[in-house]
Amino acid sequence: MTFLAEQGVLALGSRFKALSDRFYDIADAIYRELGIGLQARWFPLVHLLHAQGPLSVTEIAERIGQTHSAVSQLAAKLTAGGWLEAMGDARDRRRRTLALTAQAEAAVKAAQPAWQAIRAEMEQRLAAQGGGLMHALAALEENLAERPLAADVLARCRSQAGAQVRVVPFAPALREHFYRLNAEWLSKYYRIEPIDHAVLSEPEQHILGPGGTILFALLGDEVVGTCALLQEAPGVYELTKMAVTERHRGLGIGRRLMDGMIAEYKRLGGHTLFLESHSALRPALRLYETVGFELQPGVKPGSHYQRADVYMIYREHDLSRARRDGRRAG
Repeated sequence: MTFLAEQGVLALGSRFKALSDRFYDIADAIYRELGIGLQARWFPLVHLLHAQGPLSVTEIAERIGQTHSAVSQLAAKLTAGGWLEAMGDARDRRRRTLALTAQAEAAVKAAQPAWQAIRAEMEQRLAAQGGGLMHALAALEENLAERPLAADVLARCRSQAGAQVRVVPFAPALREHFYRLNAEWLSKYYRIEPIDHAVLSEPEQHILGPGGTILFALLGDEVVGTCALLQEAPGVYELTKMAVTERHRGLGIGRRLMDGMIAEYKRLGGHTLFLESHSALRPALRLYETVGFELQPGVKPGSHYQRADVYMIYREHDLSRARRDGRRAG
């Protein structure tokens, strides 16, 4: 799965653009092989004028769903290349229309067998995938035309901003979310190890009972993140089981959880706070560094995680000094 595919609907426009470019390249290769002088990006304009006759730039833009500027620029290029000609309107001298030249009409005629073959091949491939793509695409286009997406997204952003993130302590009703949130990222990047399953399934026994803490982040009423503080020895704590659901990352939720856990660590009178992670989780590692965790050479001695190749220790005083030095340097 590509990076864009992993982003789901968030990258829908980028995926459509990449797919469009890929189809254009395929069509252009077919035209070159068959000796046809057309280019794939001309298809909407050229095919429309072939089917409906002379039209103005405004009419073309409306019918093929492109901006007036984009159609005007393409029309100027095709006119200079001998593919289009500007014509006056006998009924309205102020109105100028565009029409295909004889050269363009000949190229369109030559392209007809290729278009038929492309249509047949694409219909066969789409049918093999279930045949619902064209219907879904038409429905999406209609929906976007009827309901402006930007306005709805901005309204949702304002709603989300109004729903303040709350960090709350463990409660039995939240137990299932402790497992769910951690299983989400563990299953994606690694696998759920036996120690993970035990701790996530019975957090009261493995974390709270021995003197640890579990916090949850709520966005409105939705549980979107969690983190745990596990006591390894008197005064020694591990920051562990940090997870924020993927669709709510980038909102500062992880930082809120980290700040809450460091406050808990101090409240409990701890003298050592560490964590174990993996070098592939770079955004998480950057977050750990910003709150004062310092990378250690090698892995933690006696680590009980098979996946861990990063060992970090919280250095509050080093962080404070670095911040002071940074202010003086600025």
